[in-house]
Amino acid sequence: NPRRFARIARELTLEKPVVVLKSGRTPAGSRAAASHTGALATADVATEALFEHTGIIRADTLEELFDIANLLSSQPVPAGRRLAIVTNGGGPGILTADACAARGLAVPPLSEGTVDRLKRCLSPRATFANPVDMTAEATSEQYHDVLSLLAGDGEGDIDIVIVIFIPPIVTDPESVAAAIREVAPEYRRRGKTLVASFLGWRGAGSPLGTEEECCVPSFTFPEATAKALAAVCDYGQWRRRPRGAVPELAGIDPDAAIQIVGARPAGDRTGPAWLPPDDVARLLECFGIRVATTRKADNAEKAALVAKEAGYPVAVKLLSETITHKSDVGGVVLDVHSPPEVEAAYRRIRQRLTDLGRVGEMQGVTVQPMVSGGVEVIVGMTEDASFGRLMLFGMGGVNTELLNDVAVRLHPLSDVDVTEMVRRVKAYRLLEGWRGASRRDIEAVEQLLLRVSAMVEHLPQIVELDLNPVSVLAEGDGCVVVDARVLVK
Repeated sequence: NPRRFARIARELTLEKPVVVLKSGRTPAGSRAAASHTGALATADVATEALFEHTGIIRADTLEELFDIANLLSSQPVPAGRRLAIVTNGGGPGILTADACAARGLAVPPLSEGTVDRLKRCLSPRATFANPVDMTAEATSEQYHDVLSLLAGDGEGDIDIVIVIFIPPIVTDPESVAAAIREVAPEYRRRGKTLVASFLGWRGAGSPLGTEEECCVPSFTFPEATAKALAAVCDYGQWRRRPRGAVPELAGIDPDAAIQIVGARPAGDRTGPAWLPPDDVARLLECFGIRVATTRKADNAEKAALVAKEAGYPVAVKLLSETITHKSDVGGVVLDVHSPPEVEAAYRRIRQRLTDLGRVGEMQGVTVQPMVSGGVEVIVGMTEDASFGRLMLFGMGGVNTELLNDVAVRLHPLSDVDVTEMVRRVKAYRLLEGWRGASRRDIEAVEQLLLRVSAMVEHLPQIVELDLNPVSVLAEGDGCVVVDARVLVK
């Protein structure tokens, strides 16, 4: 029961972390999971949306599951993502820094005061940046002094310390482990996270011993350390985020929208059906969503007439109840500037469908004024059999599925959800203004997501919705839905 699970888990994870190992990431894994449990296989994106919503930590392997659980059971959840690395070997220190940075953890330079104090307790041959390379001659006493210094370092400059030990000839691993155990309580008292990596040892085999003997988890390799820390930091960040709220929206008319959806002829109600373009436009307008003006034509001459009414340049698009992706069949002609060009565009689309043997699926064309200068995004909703409604935002246009640059959340969306969704995708950099381009109306995109979520909330008949593309205009100019499809039951 994913919905009940989500409700309970969301409350629980505010106080106690929950770690999940979920199989079935790939289609092959999903088939195996379904055959073994007799349950319906669920798309992995729905699982990710559930975990995002509830703050659950997802592990990809059994090893990672135990690494994360060991870290959470023995250390406080980090207050932030900034870490210091202490090592007696430069190579592993750099590998650890790379692995941490690749997972969104910060490895900042240490403060001048900290560096000055480090210089008083380490050899001049040491490196005093971050990572701190004490060199192979480092003693257990120096490990103790450096870790003690970092425990109280700065004004909250460091949240996590990773201590690495490579067993050289001159230093006894047991004495280094004893030094780490001695300073560990100070880290816990200050709410800092301390983890170790004794290269070549793991768990009870490590000189640090078992969890009962020492509260500092030990990892074998830098990548495992970084993965576990990043997962726990993400959880801490989720726990600190505002809870968010579903805001009241002005300028919506749910009653009119219900009438539009309920006006389908009885003969059409044998199963889900796509709403006609006119109904889609009116439906979106009921929720204050701006839609590009669309005119229909069932022959080339009428297309030229309505194009004149719309104002050139225009886009000419296939009108069909059965063909979902018009571009795939050559059903979109953009930037048309004259009546002859409109008539030629109509005939070109009809000929293309004739060649494909699908001309019977053409009801005509739609004509729209060109919307130029915007960044194309997609806003959508789909109904998952297990998880309910999923809201989607991402890079729009004809390459949406190819680029797969999307963020998904469970419905309904809060104000915090829409802010995070818009900023999660790589396309956000285009909205901010990439390489000198002007900033786009990001606030209008967030409003659009909230209004679509409200529409879905008021209309349980909607089972699928696709606004693609949505053209996001310059800051202050809003956004325009250029193409939209709504499937209702």
